[in-house]
Amino acid sequence: MSKHDENLWQGIDRGARGSLNTRDYRAGSFMQELSERGVDASELVAADRGQRDIKDAWIPGVEIFARKVYPQRHRGLFGEFVRRDEGILARIGLWPKQWSAARMFSGTAKGFHVHPPSVPGNSDPVDWLRRLYIDEPDNYSARSYDNEQWDVMFFIQGRLEIILFDIRAGLPRRVMRFFVDGDNHRSDNNVGIVIPPGVAHAIRIEGTEDAVMVYGTSTVFRPEFEGRIASDLETAELPESWKRFLSL
Repeated sequence: MSKHDENLWQGIDRGARGSLNTRDYRAGSFMQELSERGVDASELVAADRGQRDIKDAWIPGVEIFARKVYPQRHRGLFGEFVRRDEGILARIGLWPKQWSAARMFSGTAKGFHVHPPSVPGNSDPVDWLRRLYIDEPDNYSARSYDNEQWDVMFFIQGRLEIILFDIRAGLPRRVMRFFVDGDNHRSDNNVGIVIPPGVAHAIRIEGTEDAVMVYGTSTVFRPEFEGRIASDLETAELPESWKRFLSL
């Protein structure tokens, strides 16, 4: 602790001063903030993905787009998810085959889990994935939406942290962490999220409120498409004291 800090904390017992530290609120680069601390989803919606630092931090194939949520005074709210013939899903040619809903209780997390990318027969996975996402990223017609699960996520209640980790063969290991608000918290963080196969994803609840999620998938539900990674938070065993009690 410096002399300046000594003077600042002179009213605190000297023996306790050695245990003090302060939080570092200095912002790092965009890549550091996105991969380590997390950013608001609204920053990603507004980001210019043509800029070098943003392009180098972004996971190829991931899309974050703004949503419209309309308050209805004394009644509630109305929120749009997505229009089939407009916006990002129309541009990339993806329309889900199945829509589902999920509720996550406060204090819980979901994932990590990942869906397998579809690689054509006789193709090298590294070459194929680099072609799709690095060499020809706008060639959406080459994507196999019918043979692999893409997720399109919306949140209508709660506040959450989303963590994405690109583990596709041959692609850069990038992490994106960002914060999303459900429709009941109307803000610029009301967004839709498109997650490609091969990008591991996890969700953590913030605060004491349950989260409600609606999501579309490019294929119907197939258990073999669910690869679970480091999901011990979901499968935590009962406390030992509970097990002892139940064994009586």
